Amino acid sequence: MKFILASQSPRRKELLKLIVPEFEIMVSDVDENLIEGLKTEEQATRLSYIKAKSIFDKTEGDRIVIASDTMVVKDEKIYGKPNSRKHAKEMIKELLKGDRTHQIISGLSVLIQKDGKYKEVKTYDEVKVYLKNITDGEIEKWIDTGNAMDKAGAYGIQNEFCVFIEKIEGNYTSVVGLPTHKVYDIIKEYINKM
Repeated sequence: MKFILASQSPRRKELLKLIVPEFEIMVSDVDENLIEGLKTEEQATRLSYIKAKSIFDKTEGDRIVIASDTMVVKDEKIYGKPNSRKHAKEMIKELLKGDRTHQIISGLSVLIQKDGKYKEVKTYDEVKVYLKNITDGEIEKWIDTGNAMDKAGAYGIQNEFCVFIEKIEGNYTSVVGLPTHKVYDIIKEYINKM
């Protein structure tokens, strides 16, 4: 059985290694634009599915293709990756408004081909994140690390920004970008047969 991660994210790679020691990485080139009218969890699940399906269709044999898409959401607004320092700072300041909470939604798709039988699982996980008060100086210092620019919502819980997270309600790995607890449940029967 061949395992394929349909992502170039170093964080997803690290997380999948906790479950499956050996896998290939293939990056899909799908259009990741959102579709109007879909709920955020539907958007995240759809994007994870089209990434997985793109790679599945380019490969053959017994295989499991895993893809995820993570979105940061506050007040029904989706925060992608910032396009500038100014944009990153604006995002963080918006996430701090009101009760300083927001949601992380990680869509997950796992496509499995085994002995001529095809199975697909599409799901998502949701986590509530509580931020502490953060000063403008602290935001600037965070952006100076260079780690804000390649992450949805302009932050990552797994690096220096962790000091600004008061708490989370939900699974930590879903915030990082791959809900490992769900991945494991879907593929554990195939791991044990390796």
